[in-house]
Amino acid sequence: MKKVNDGGPGNGAKVEANRDKGAMGIIFLVILVDMIGIGIVIPFLTYMVEFLSPENQDLGIWVALLMAAYAGAMFLFSPFWGSLSDRIGRRPVLMIGLAGNSFWFIVFGLSGTLWMALFARFAAGVFNANISVTRAYIGDISKPHEVARRQGMLGAAFGLGFTLGPAIGGLLSNPAAWGFTTVFQNTIFETHPYLLPCLASSLLSATGLLLATTKLPESLKVRKSAEHIRESNVTIDDDIEDVDLDNEVKEQSATPIQPRNPLVILRDNFVAIGRMMVRPKIAPALWSMALFWTGFTIMHVVFILFTMMAVADGGLGFDETQNGMIFAFIGLCGIITQGKLIGPLSDRFGSSRLMTVGLIIAGIGLASIPYAVPSAAMASILASAALISFGNGLVTPSNMTILTHLSGADERGAVMGVSESLRALSSLIGVLIGGIVWDATVHRSGLFDFHTAFRLCGLFALAAMLAFRFSSAYGASEKTLAAEANSV
Repeated sequence: MKKVNDGGPGNGAKVEANRDKGAMGIIFLVILVDMIGIGIVIPFLTYMVEFLSPENQDLGIWVALLMAAYAGAMFLFSPFWGSLSDRIGRRPVLMIGLAGNSFWFIVFGLSGTLWMALFARFAAGVFNANISVTRAYIGDISKPHEVARRQGMLGAAFGLGFTLGPAIGGLLSNPAAWGFTTVFQNTIFETHPYLLPCLASSLLSATGLLLATTKLPESLKVRKSAEHIRESNVTIDDDIEDVDLDNEVKEQSATPIQPRNPLVILRDNFVAIGRMMVRPKIAPALWSMALFWTGFTIMHVVFILFTMMAVADGGLGFDETQNGMIFAFIGLCGIITQGKLIGPLSDRFGSSRLMTVGLIIAGIGLASIPYAVPSAAMASILASAALISFGNGLVTPSNMTILTHLSGADERGAVMGVSESLRALSSLIGVLIGGIVWDATVHRSGLFDFHTAFRLCGLFALAAMLAFRFSSAYGASEKTLAAEANSV
């Protein structure tokens, strides 16, 4: 069989490796600046709702609607962008999303009504729904043994972005009220106090667009080249690729990519969820995370509603900057847990134990938020935040590990897809529950006062722990690993 060589042993492999590393570096930067821009919105969203609301308007439901509009748009339009990227390429779809983000962030900052803000958030979610295309991009340029590590780099970009973003957003909010300068007073930044952080978000997305336009190569041509070689019955030289086209390339590319209707993809997502949720071992792990994420996203809605509330009313009286620092602290704790601690802890205790303990720790943290001591408000709330971040840092990667080990190689992608879909649906349900419960209890006293929403977060985490700990999924991952080790 004919061999392909480019003139020197190993030169082709080195060129390809350098090209892929360069592409990974660029996609990392693109996602990082985009995630920082998205994270900037977190600390001031609730304050913006308050600013735009008429007097005596319930805030909880509007905070929930703005969050749900964004999450819902991402869930609904993710299949569309994925299907479109299969037809026209990953790079242009990523560029479209970055351009859309850049525009709609500005519109959001200029919103003069809650309805305008709601529409702007939905539109931003539509364009940011293409974030899933980045995972496809990494799959395109990666060999099988590289995928996990490179997806981990993508997760690091998400974590770093959501650490820096809230801190920046808090610092840039309401500049007309800054005490050290009057330059923003009597300007558009006084009538639109959250325009400045939105402009920063827009600028960051525009920077990502510039990087994607000038530096990011298209990834689908790599797959198309493999298909062309396969069709020509050529085997690439071992020094270049070390791939037998009758095996690895054939497995990855034997079936040409066929564009699919995004509505069909969305329908298939719901069908796949239904099928996976009745699997004896996989279902408990999925149900557990769905319950946990519901409680976790209830907290997303009510956290700042509580911290911004006046001390006399039971809150902490925090401003945007203080809340931004709290979310930055949460992100930093998450980076440390998932970047440094999860590996050694998993090796020692196993994923099942870590997930169980993580759910308990996170549940305690979630339920403890409204019991922060006003005289030591920041220290108290950071203690709760540390528990939440550490617990979530144990739960999420452990759950992904368990699902990976319990699913076969031929269904792993489908299982992970169902997990992401459930996460999105749980987020939608959680934010709506959070907004409704907050509005229903914030002005009440007694057992069902503003503490209720946070207690509900803890109860969801407890239910998630019980659903997993006393199921056939608990310990099954470790048994699978042990069986594989014994068979070697």
